[in-house]
Amino acid sequence: MKRLLFALLLAAIVFYTVFPFYWAIVSSLKSGSALFIVEAWPADPTLANYAAVFRGQPFGRSILNSLLVASGVVGVSLALAVTASYALGRVAFRGRSLLLLSILSVSMFPQVAVLSGLFELVRALGLYNSLWGLGLTYMIFTLPFTVWVLTTFMRELPRELEEAAIVDGATPWVIVTRIFLPLLGPALAATGLLAFITAWNEFLFALTFTLTDDRRTVPVAIALMSGASAFELPWGQVMAASVVVTVPLIALVLVFQRRIVSGLTAGAVKG
Repeated sequence: MKRLLFALLLAAIVFYTVFPFYWAIVSSLKSGSALFIVEAWPADPTLANYAAVFRGQPFGRSILNSLLVASGVVGVSLALAVTASYALGRVAFRGRSLLLLSILSVSMFPQVAVLSGLFELVRALGLYNSLWGLGLTYMIFTLPFTVWVLTTFMRELPRELEEAAIVDGATPWVIVTRIFLPLLGPALAATGLLAFITAWNEFLFALTFTLTDDRRTVPVAIALMSGASAFELPWGQVMAASVVVTVPLIALVLVFQRRIVSGLTAGAVKG
């Protein structure tokens, strides 16, 4: 009975999480009045919505913008977080805990609270309506997250490895890059993927700091889709665009599945 109840619980969770994506696929293959017909699979599936998404607007450019910004932000965040996590996790200095809590507190502010300040900063630097400006603003929530998570993993690494390296004359930079960095592979994969998903799905900053279609990212491009009139929204195209931008994330999760699981469970059991 317990196994049966556990299986039913798992089935309910899977259905709850997978059904929205499944329904998006079904809706993306419909057109016209067929969108309002409830059926498990469209009677006459069509790829017209997918073609219309790329034909009616520079959606391919939006995907490229999101890919460039999210990849760049994750790369810079991980590079800075690895060195910062070593200092915060392995080096004892006064005010370390306060500094770590300050970094965490930055990510607790809602985006709206820092929007006006970031707008003035981006405009003063001449980065408005540019991918560089988006990358700079995205760092405000990806960098604290990566620093905090990697610091936790860095504390769990054996101190004997560091002591042996110091005896052999290794500098802190060599210890971080040659000894700790290979051991942080699962943690980097899990943290980097979560930061990538956050940057990929970000909407408010992308809407505020971009103006033209060639600089907009995927969430803004989908939100600005319009139909023939102000009261008509092309739901089929919206669903098709949502499927297109979700598939790469699913592929990344499947490719790095083992490293993600190892990274998320690292340090959970000691001994």
